[in-house]
Amino acid sequence: MEPFNRVTGVAAPMMAANIDTDVIMPKQFLKGIDRNNLDRGVFFDQRFQTDGSPNPDFILNKPAWQGAQFLIVGPNFGCGSSREHAVWGLRQLGIRALIGTSFAGIFNDNCQRNGVLTLTLPTADIDQLAQAAGNPETNRIIVDLAQQQISVGENHLAFTVDELKKHMLLEGHDAISYTMQYQQEIRDFEQRHFAAHPWLLTQD
Repeated sequence: MEPFNRVTGVAAPMMAANIDTDVIMPKQFLKGIDRNNLDRGVFFDQRFQTDGSPNPDFILNKPAWQGAQFLIVGPNFGCGSSREHAVWGLRQLGIRALIGTSFAGIFNDNCQRNGVLTLTLPTADIDQLAQAAGNPETNRIIVDLAQQQISVGENHLAFTVDELKKHMLLEGHDAISYTMQYQQEIRDFEQRHFAAHPWLLTQD
């Protein structure tokens, strides 16, 4: 995965509560056998009109927010079904971090496994970020994971983050690559364990 350290980019506000995974990734985009082209499915019913043309009223289609890397979101973002496609699509669309007051549990876990940073901040901080993100003059922010700080102009907001989550994102690890760091220790354990319990290797 691409490491996340200090990322500068445009933030877009999407402050509706309970935006679920069916909205983020509609069911018709779950039919493929791979992850290709899921970026088109993200917020499909909001991003596109019935004739397939971009909806000019949708925030991510407006010139000042095209290519946004951050979403400032409302409470309980990512609720609904557990479809991981929602996170795959967001990442393919270029979203590096989601910042809100709360996230659905499974969705939050899926984000961590796929390199999308989720940050939970107090309501007052989210209101401040949403106001800045809603203005084309101030919608560019910096998220510094190493320093645990969001910068909006001259203002700085501190955040907390789980240390394991922070380490994995800084290093660009998913669960498999993180585990593979310890493959020699795993082999050593296996050898000790089977040496002490040789009957476990007995075959009928």
